[in-house]
Amino acid sequence: MPRTRLLRTATALTGSLALAVGATACGASSSAGAAGGEKVVTVYSADGLKSDKGDGWYDKVFADFTKKTGIEVKYVEGGSGEMVQRAVREKTNTQADVLITLPPFIQQADGKGLLQAYKPQGSEQVNGADKAADGKWTSVVNNYFGFVYNKKELPEAPKTWEELLDAKYKGRLQYSTPGVAGDGTAVLIKSMHDFGGKEPAMEYLKKLQANNVGPSSSTSKLAPKTDKGELLVANGDVQMNFAQSRSMPNLGIWFPAKEGGRPTSFALPYAAGLVDKAPHTENGKKLLDHLLSAEAQKLVSEVGGGFPARADVKPTDANAVELTKIMTGVEIFEPDWADIDENLTGYVDAWKSATGS
Repeated sequence: MPRTRLLRTATALTGSLALAVGATACGASSSAGAAGGEKVVTVYSADGLKSDKGDGWYDKVFADFTKKTGIEVKYVEGGSGEMVQRAVREKTNTQADVLITLPPFIQQADGKGLLQAYKPQGSEQVNGADKAADGKWTSVVNNYFGFVYNKKELPEAPKTWEELLDAKYKGRLQYSTPGVAGDGTAVLIKSMHDFGGKEPAMEYLKKLQANNVGPSSSTSKLAPKTDKGELLVANGDVQMNFAQSRSMPNLGIWFPAKEGGRPTSFALPYAAGLVDKAPHTENGKKLLDHLLSAEAQKLVSEVGGGFPARADVKPTDANAVELTKIMTGVEIFEPDWADIDENLTGYVDAWKSATGS
């Protein structure tokens, strides 16, 4: 995406995020309960849209949905890959009604037969690249991949990948686990793009491992460590980290460049799909309609700090203005999601081999 398009997008974007909370146990929902009109809907989601303080986008829109419909939202969260794996394990006894993950895990979920087609009201306003043509999934919150740093201990953000190999980052740098967390997988995608392929990216990540603290299944847990100074640098995404920065004053957002190149990023939307054989299919449809309603989309940037999925929602709040500044000068590329979906296991295996993880 050229910069001019990025700037148009950023000013029209909206989002919300906040600290993710720990997974909430969800009881089994029977088919009999669904047939009897049980007023519940179960959401399995990647972390980042819910706040432990109760002021995240999910907190607001779920409460509004329940008030409007009387349907209670039961919520379970984890890494994108973790949520897909859980849904696969439950395929013969489906528990989730709505699945929300980052790419390429939403495509992976579709490939595993976890999703049924449904085009929510308002999805016609979502750009074609941000939804499946057959209606299996639709982005509900747009977002971009990025990194965070501690502004108190580092006078300015690092600029390049190569800087992170410096000894001062040893034991104070961490990124979430590729193949488990969506933002962790994004580290592979961006490094392969920036370094020009799998082999040079793995060569770099092998060197970086000397400074890496180790695996983390959840990206959202890394920002608090960075804010406190336990870490100097970690991966994340713009929406989640922007929302977290409201209560974490030392958190700064940045985008690594390859030495001699420009800072880059790519769209990493939260994409939602209706689960196949969901125990509460109709309630799932109603929730998806609500998440894409103009009312909910207008809250994305104002409440938390991300970007709306609907192109016709153009926020002008203070958060939207600040997000535009953050994205200015960042070169946006579009990953080959079909290739990543097909070869993700191989890429993750290559990363494991390179890093000894």
